[in-house]
Amino acid sequence: MLITEQIKCAQQDVEATLNRYFEQPLDTEQSIKQATHYSVLNGGKRLRPFLVYATGKMLGANKQDLDVLAAAIECIHSYSLVHDDLPAMDDDDLRRGRPTCHIVYGEAHAILAGDALQTLAFDLIANHSFNVPAQQQLKMIAALAKASGIEGMVGGQALDIAATDKLVNLAELERIHKLKTGALLNCAITLGALCAADTNQQTLLQLKQFGDAIGLAFQVQDDILDIEGDTQVLGKPQGSDVAANKATYPALLGLTGAKQKAQSLLKCALDALAAIDADTSELENLAKYIVERDY
Repeated sequence: MLITEQIKCAQQDVEATLNRYFEQPLDTEQSIKQATHYSVLNGGKRLRPFLVYATGKMLGANKQDLDVLAAAIECIHSYSLVHDDLPAMDDDDLRRGRPTCHIVYGEAHAILAGDALQTLAFDLIANHSFNVPAQQQLKMIAALAKASGIEGMVGGQALDIAATDKLVNLAELERIHKLKTGALLNCAITLGALCAADTNQQTLLQLKQFGDAIGLAFQVQDDILDIEGDTQVLGKPQGSDVAANKATYPALLGLTGAKQKAQSLLKCALDALAAIDADTSELENLAKYIVERDY
């Protein structure tokens, strides 16, 4: 099966899990329920759920457990996008070709929808009966909290804002994106691994090295696409990062240098997988896809 088809399967599985939640009768105000549901069904690639599924499947995890973790991490990712799009942040009217949440439902509901998705992620994990010990379930919650919080994604977003209109060096830019993008991608891998019963420390270490590499590679390719991509394909205005004078890899390395960086990170990712005693083919294909995608 092609990697795009595997990603599509993961997308369908995680969206089915999320839809089941929102199709329940929830004791809440209907417009916030609609805004929250709209925000999580945002047409995304669902790479983080794919990483949960691929890693867990590779290590023998239970599929129903993986469904919950895939939904949880996508809730966190979707909440971050809703807040990123707000006028106080990136001020985007489009997200993957659709009006952003604050355009459809207003700024107040967009803020609340993001808040609701963040807390839903932990609700899903805390209230599921996993096929692994409770201690591993606690590790899942702790890993997601760390990756999404002040020492993870939120910290990276703050560093990114602080770097706007300023000169940053390559080490500073990598620090931004290891937190802003890489932390959650890496967490998806960790969650999949924690869902398996007998994952050893060496495998976890190699998976972390893989996650670090693809997390940066993902951002490098995003920066390249901001220059070379097509607005219709990207689903957001091409050149928006350049227009906002954001720190990017092409700005520091040049376009050719950024492409070389992406290839170097791909090699690091594949080398890390080569040291794992399991069928890593899905993760290998995903790493290649990250640096070859056009959206």
